[in-house]
Amino acid sequence: MTITTLSRAWRGWLAGATLAFAAHAGASAQALPTASPEELGLSSERLGRVGAWLQAEVDAKRIPGAVIMVVRNGRVGYYQAVGRQDPARPDPMSRDSIFRIYSMTKPLVSVATLMLAEEGKLVLEAPVSRYIPSFANTRVGVEKTDPATGAKSLELVPQRRPITVQDLLRHTSGLTYGFFGESLVKKAYLDAGVGAGDFTTAEFAEKLATLPLHYQPGSTWDYSYSTDVLGRVLEVVTGQSLYSVLRGKLLDPLGMKDTSFYVTEPARQARIAEPLPEDRVIGAGATVGNPRIPTKFESGGGGLVSTATDYARFLQMMLNGGSLDGRRYLSPTTVRYMTSDHLGTSVATTPLYLPGAGYGFGLGFAVRKVDGEAPYNSPAGEYNWGGAGGTYFWADPRHNMFVVFMMQSPKQRVPYRSVLRNMVYAAVEK
Repeated sequence: MTITTLSRAWRGWLAGATLAFAAHAGASAQALPTASPEELGLSSERLGRVGAWLQAEVDAKRIPGAVIMVVRNGRVGYYQAVGRQDPARPDPMSRDSIFRIYSMTKPLVSVATLMLAEEGKLVLEAPVSRYIPSFANTRVGVEKTDPATGAKSLELVPQRRPITVQDLLRHTSGLTYGFFGESLVKKAYLDAGVGAGDFTTAEFAEKLATLPLHYQPGSTWDYSYSTDVLGRVLEVVTGQSLYSVLRGKLLDPLGMKDTSFYVTEPARQARIAEPLPEDRVIGAGATVGNPRIPTKFESGGGGLVSTATDYARFLQMMLNGGSLDGRRYLSPTTVRYMTSDHLGTSVATTPLYLPGAGYGFGLGFAVRKVDGEAPYNSPAGEYNWGGAGGTYFWADPRHNMFVVFMMQSPKQRVPYRSVLRNMVYAAVEK
């Protein structure tokens, strides 16, 4: 079924569901206030298209289900759950279903870092080796090709300057992921078993420090384990585990009660969303993990689970300029600094530059630099990020609006993002 062939009755049902959700949303702990779409300058009928499209995707068995929330002017205007939470069970998707958010962990760790910087406990220009001494000795891997045989080898050369905390925040550290693209450095990551084994955060950082960097620090944007190393910096600075830092700084004060690294309680385990059986590969053969089984590693780059309601609390705080419910987490100046481009013209990008055309990168977020260039809608100043399991968000200060999208479908994580943006902005009437 396509949007253009929806019956009038089906459209009416969707519009009614859009307006009726407000009666139920207040039952959720720490829920944001609600309003009708029209009160917020949004179209009920056009937002209804989003739910209809997602339901059609569920019916076509491309995804098990999804949750979407649209918030404008501090109030929820659209909040819909469609499909099933787990394709192996009859339970419907719920607004409080728990999702693996993978790299949507990064913005939370980045914000906690800037909170500590505001407290004077770390500085962004400091070398990472101030906090993790083993990073003082990292070398950069440069590929050399034998002109006679064509054989490639890796030459290790000194860093031109140290990796800084800012580099970790903006992915210019020279670190990489072994599963994006091909190179001898990436092969060294895979051969070393990075990503395998039950490391502590400290052990993981130490292992990375023994491997060559892919680029000179500060020279190139390359998506990487930088935020995992940043998580270890936070542990060193505070003397606490990363989860304890996140709980104390953000999760507990914001009321993000379902955001954690692992889900050990049976009642919460029953709320974990699952992908389709044939859609569990997140990249390079790695599959969707099981958050029910705790390990020692608390991945600052991709380890958290969360709900739409929880993550909305975090985004509303950011869109408010760093405060929520009378509590200040960051200054408005720091929020603007984090969500500004930190690459400029001095940092190179590669064909694997994930933010894409029209975007720079701030401290934990892709940030839109211009209204145009990107092949999908949103204005300059918007910032966003997503997770390998299918979750995604964007925040738009110009329209005082953010969108949280939760699903577990690695295959559809990229294709759905443009569709969602175009459909949501089609509903913005003023």
